[in-house]
Amino acid sequence: MTTFHPFELTAKGRVDLRSDQFPTTITTWAAESVELPASGTHFGFVQSGAAELACASGRFTLRSGMYFAVPGTATIRGGTGLAITREGYHGFFQLGGPIEETGRLRYIDGCTDSLLIAPVKLGDPCLNLLHIPPGTRQSAHTHPSIRVGLIVGGSGECVTPERRYSLRPGLAFVIAAEQMHSFHTDRESLLVIAYHPDSDFGPTDACHPMVNRTILPPEIRP
Repeated sequence: MTTFHPFELTAKGRVDLRSDQFPTTITTWAAESVELPASGTHFGFVQSGAAELACASGRFTLRSGMYFAVPGTATIRGGTGLAITREGYHGFFQLGGPIEETGRLRYIDGCTDSLLIAPVKLGDPCLNLLHIPPGTRQSAHTHPSIRVGLIVGGSGECVTPERRYSLRPGLAFVIAAEQMHSFHTDRESLLVIAYHPDSDFGPTDACHPMVNRTILPPEIRP
């Protein structure tokens, strides 16, 4: 795979990354019905239109800008969007959105991000929103694992050692692990959904809000 692999949100499109260190399958849809398998947890985003999600938890209508995480078998019909399956992983069922126009957290070079779907436990996958302001020349950087992204608003470029890629709403992409890249914008900002297959963040059995804020009397503390 090249550093940056772009692709469109076509009907029943598939990108097979099951040979990656974090086995992943990407499914795109455009108005039709697609089946998502029982083999993992699906992290998805509705780019345009209205989509109906059917799974073990029920039936839900999602509009543009909404996102989901669904473990196990699911069907999605209508609208256009992207679903990223982390093979062999059982996450929580979650729905959220619509997304905001900027992130809540500071990122590099004046960018911001929000953690849309957090890791269930330390090391688990997550889904993020990245906002890149107008006039940004992001520092070139790498990531230790693949990144799967979707341009949801604005315009810009991804700059790699090989070439420059134009970015527009509805364009999805995969960035290979450990490969140098950066995002540049001019007059418009850029809004990106970014999936990470792993994390160095999240609760553990020894450190999470329930246990951290439970105060035992001194005589029974371990």
